[in-house]
Amino acid sequence: MLNFETRVGPDLGADAPTYPARDVPQWYRDAKLGFFIHWGLYSVPAWATAHGAGGVPAEDAYAHHQYAEWYGNTVRIPGSPTWRRHQDLYGTGTGYEDLADLWDADAFNASAFVGKLVGAGARYIIPTTKHHEGFCLWDTDTTAFNAARRGPRRDLIGEIGAATREHGARFGVYFSGALDWHVSDFPPIESDTDLFRFRRNDERFARYSAAQLEELVHRFAPDILWNDIDWPDGGKGRDDFAVAALLRRYFEAVPDGVVNDRWGVPYHGFLTREYRHVEDIVDQPWESTRGLGYSFGYNQAEGPEHSLSGEALIRLLVDVVSKNGNLLINVGPRADGSIPDLQEAAMAAMGVWLGAHGEAIYGTRPWRRATDRNGGSPVAYTRKGGSVFVHALDPAAGRFVLPPELASAPAVHWLADDGGAPGAAVGRGGEVVIPAALRADAVAVARVQAGE
Repeated sequence: MLNFETRVGPDLGADAPTYPARDVPQWYRDAKLGFFIHWGLYSVPAWATAHGAGGVPAEDAYAHHQYAEWYGNTVRIPGSPTWRRHQDLYGTGTGYEDLADLWDADAFNASAFVGKLVGAGARYIIPTTKHHEGFCLWDTDTTAFNAARRGPRRDLIGEIGAATREHGARFGVYFSGALDWHVSDFPPIESDTDLFRFRRNDERFARYSAAQLEELVHRFAPDILWNDIDWPDGGKGRDDFAVAALLRRYFEAVPDGVVNDRWGVPYHGFLTREYRHVEDIVDQPWESTRGLGYSFGYNQAEGPEHSLSGEALIRLLVDVVSKNGNLLINVGPRADGSIPDLQEAAMAAMGVWLGAHGEAIYGTRPWRRATDRNGGSPVAYTRKGGSVFVHALDPAAGRFVLPPELASAPAVHWLADDGGAPGAAVGRGGEVVIPAALRADAVAVARVQAGE
């Protein structure tokens, strides 16, 4: 996957704009866990090639794209599995955009839906307001190709935004800035090179994208602007509709707002890493994002072998947070807005674990290093105030060894469902025995006072 902070757009020389100076706010760094929601026309067919971690040859990656939200592109590649399946299900006379009229979301209850995400531990929620297909999920004045006028005939973003804030979480918006297949006329994307070649960079499209983003800011005052796949080059200069001016007005409207790194300009907020394992602590605030399976949009072809279990999801969260990151995990609902059972089960398990161990996640910062394996279970570290939290990643091992910096502590204190077990003595060489009652947990957590 690309590192988007390395894309800085055309060299504008003396005409380069000045970007607003903004640090990543503390609330974002403290939040640690957010939920993406990928929901759109692609949720109607809800299908992609399910090839998982093994992948396919690079030359076939787009024809066999595992992201269901890319259905609108994959279906245009002749001979692709998606192209064949679409014809079998819908016939040759039904185009991708015709699926808008088949999208029924009458049963969707935004408050109940958001409640499940907050119950799973979310501190912020980011729905896709417009993915690359160009279908807008809010009642926009810029195009009739939107959920308020077709399909659901509801302002879905307005409903999700209101519910998110009612549940006490921060609200952000995902926006596809430089890819909009509805207002473009290019061949299908079949390579990473095509990803940046087959897109509009003209001023008219830059103004169109800017008008949509301005609407989102004006109507929803989002705490996070999560742009994707760059921005049209025609909107990267000093113009009033260009990125620098848009971001300046955004921060004026939302002073504690934050943006990501996918704008294609020499400015970013937090870094993003998509389906990537990060090896060690990253100095800059960053965010790991992925689906609970191998797709963001719901892919009905995926089974348990493609999806994170609750235990795997908890360990992923601990790994990311120990390395100074936030986890933006994605839920891909069905077209009707219901959450598939596999996803909901993993989410529920994480919510239960965070109910007992959230102190070791929320508001923490990385310790001197992210992980160790000194004996027994491997461990990861987080810290808050005078406490270091030692996360035993394999509690079934029955023991772990504290690092030399903490081995002189006389005791550790366990975080558990019952509010915390009594202090446990630290043995010779810093060995800690994990209580039998915690050995079936995904991760067992011990608090160590750094001054002990």
